[in-house]
Amino acid sequence: MPTASDRSRLLSIVQSRQNARVKELRAGFTHVPRPGREEGAISIEGEHLVQEALRSGIQFHAVFVRSGNQAALKRLSLPEEISVIELTPEVFASAVQTETPQGIAALIEPPRFALQDVLKGAQPLVVVVAALQDPGNLGTLVRSAEAFGATGVVVLPGTVSVWNPKALRASSGSAFRLPVVFSSLDDLTAMLRENKVVLYASTAESGVACCDADLTTASAILIGNEGGGLPAEILRMADERITIPTPGPVESLNAGVAAGILLYEAARQRAQRRSENR
Repeated sequence: MPTASDRSRLLSIVQSRQNARVKELRAGFTHVPRPGREEGAISIEGEHLVQEALRSGIQFHAVFVRSGNQAALKRLSLPEEISVIELTPEVFASAVQTETPQGIAALIEPPRFALQDVLKGAQPLVVVVAALQDPGNLGTLVRSAEAFGATGVVVLPGTVSVWNPKALRASSGSAFRLPVVFSSLDDLTAMLRENKVVLYASTAESGVACCDADLTTASAILIGNEGGGLPAEILRMADERITIPTPGPVESLNAGVAAGILLYEAARQRAQRRSENR
């Protein structure tokens, strides 16, 4: 049973799928801002993702709650200025994308970052993604990047949007905080050269073992497409090739897994360097 405070926040129950706000929510899941053209609101679903957006200071347009799920509002502790709209179960299900919706969704304004934002600190650690198509892989990569202290992720042309609902869920909220920006290869290369960032291209073989590469300096790690790896033109731009030793009989690793291993190695080396300098 909603409290008096909860009831005062709710608008009248929306029972039409053609309601303007319901249309906005539905469009926010399907009209994902494209890399390089990231204007427009997006929709998120699920209590955890909404909570992460709140924790990250994301701007909310509205929160949508399914009738009977008002208890989620109390758990979220929404600021008073955020509008809350109650939808009947049928209308809510028509607007969201998951087969078993959790009963809470929101329309938000995604954060905007510039290319320079990925170069924080004295020794930035950047992940560069080329033509990654699987949204789950990208989301996992972004989550790993935040976990291991990367300063940002740069997506090159042909990569899926980080605001794809599947990518956003896989990032588990990291995409709200970690700078993820689109760039052309030329602009990225110019910025890395200007800031003396070493560009490592991850390859399945023929590269220096990641444990032997010096990832304690300002570094950018290139991750390629799930099937084809890195295009030749991008490989030529790299300062060095880096490989993850795999004693097992596999040709290559999943892009998200490979990124996580390389980021862990960078974090390990940097922690060891800090310990030695104390």
